[in-house]
Amino acid sequence: QVQLVESGGGLVQPGGSLRLSCVASGSTLDSYYIGWFRQAPGKEPEGVSCISRHDGVIYYSDSVKGRFTSSRDNAKNAMYLQMNSLKPEDTAVYYCAADRRLMACPYLCSGDVCFVQSFASGSRGQGTQVTVSS
Repeated sequence: QVQLVESGGGLVQPGGSLRLSCVASGSTLDSYYIGWFRQAPGKEPEGVSCISRHDGVIYYSDSVKGRFTSSRDNAKNAMYLQMNSLKPEDTAVYYCAADRRLMACPYLCSGDVCFVQSFASGSRGQGTQVTVSS
């Protein structure tokens, strides 16, 4: 089972940027579907992104598309989330996740809204707080 450790959270003003990092140990990430999800106080977990282990396609929830960029570095066994144009509604604890049992990224569309589901199984990190406030 892979172990994940996030870093890079903090307090940022609206419109600002942050870059989250997630370093893995115990297993190599290239055999996993990987992604990020977040959870705000009193709310259900919300998927942010997912990177397919088969073809590297990256899926984003509509709420972050165009503002967030997810990436992986197999040489460093790490993944990253670059967050730009941050909004107060992005405030949450952010988690990286990895699951080798998935057959595809859990990406769904309902009407005009598309989103990544948070991983139901696999490993996740301890979380890092992101607060967007002036």
